[in-house]
Amino acid sequence: MSIRSFLKLVEIQTKIASVFPFFIGILFVLYRYDAFHLKNTLIFFSSMLIFDLTTTAINNYMDYRKAKSDEYRKEKNVIGQEGIKESTVIATILTLFLMATGLGIWLSIETDLLVLLIGFICFCIGILYTFGPIPLSRMPLGEVFSGVTMGFGIVFLTVYVNAFDVGIAALTWEKEMIFLQVNLIKIIEIIIVSLPCMFTIANLMLANNICDVEEDIKNHRFTLPFYLGKKYSLWLYNGLYVGSFVAILISVFLHLLPIIALLSLVAILPVYKHMRIFNELQVKSKTFSLAVKNLIIVNGFLVVSLAMSFIIR
Repeated sequence: MSIRSFLKLVEIQTKIASVFPFFIGILFVLYRYDAFHLKNTLIFFSSMLIFDLTTTAINNYMDYRKAKSDEYRKEKNVIGQEGIKESTVIATILTLFLMATGLGIWLSIETDLLVLLIGFICFCIGILYTFGPIPLSRMPLGEVFSGVTMGFGIVFLTVYVNAFDVGIAALTWEKEMIFLQVNLIKIIEIIIVSLPCMFTIANLMLANNICDVEEDIKNHRFTLPFYLGKKYSLWLYNGLYVGSFVAILISVFLHLLPIIALLSLVAILPVYKHMRIFNELQVKSKTFSLAVKNLIIVNGFLVVSLAMSFIIR
């Protein structure tokens, strides 16, 4: 497989959705706990990115295998377009999966058992998202699992591997007993801070499913827009962006983020413009990119404003 084909198989351009939660997690743990472990951070980032590549490759492969028409398989799936052998795709997926797993185990050794448990749960969700008789991506659950797993999961793990010793949570194993301790207040704080990531990532999936709803039905993919209908799907789409900005306001009000984070609210203007365009036309080739732009704008402004708080200290 050529490098070009590999990058198309793993849809490298979409990995920005993983990078933003990672940076927000780094900046939050620095601001809130003044903690940073370079080694743990690098191991986690590598494992996270490789596993994201794995799930995307699995998704493309399963779409190829389960396509109900040759047209979809040859013209709309990267494997058909690139002419990649199935055996090569399978070998690539297994290699990526083993690399991500190895890094995850290494990270657990460097931190604690909770990282192993949460990593295992995220791995299961990532695999079940695209694999199995009824993948999550073919059900009205894709937005929830993608938003929570990537939006919250990546932020939480980024924070935890850097501050696993400050009392956020702990998983201990003593003889035949396993004890899980969780500081609910600190977990809720991380959830609130991660909401912009959760909502914008969920909207990435929602916008994709709104644009593809007719094609998805033909290929037996009954996603959330199929059940909600276009009207209420767009209401949800708009509401998630509103929720992203409300979450930033709440985070600053509760002193979870510095007051300079309010500068990120400037993103309201371009996001609102893109929302209006998408509400008028839902065509993947023309307007799906607006959801990608909104994700970059909302989280990009938040990352920049948080970074500025350290510069002007």
